[in-house]
Amino acid sequence: MGTVRFINIGYGNVVSSEKIVAIVLPDAAPVKRLVQDARANGNIIDATCGRKTRAVIITDSGHVVLSALLPETICARVQNYKDTEEE
Repeated sequence: MGTVRFINIGYGNVVSSEKIVAIVLPDAAPVKRLVQDARANGNIIDATCGRKTRAVIITDSGHVVLSALLPETICARVQNYKDTEEE
């Protein structure tokens, strides 16, 4: 386990790349239920800064992070960090 890498998820918000389990679109009904349950349990982190939610990040601690960036954008950023670690 090396240095902790943080991924920018938009508007100055970051999340640890080691904690990310999944990055999904918010449109599907199961994801909407997951977000509602996390909000009810106090496990939601809204990092959209008032913008439309375009990605839902699920962490290994059970927290659900909402981002205004597309999942593809966040995934590319995670992949870029992993590529630099391998060098």
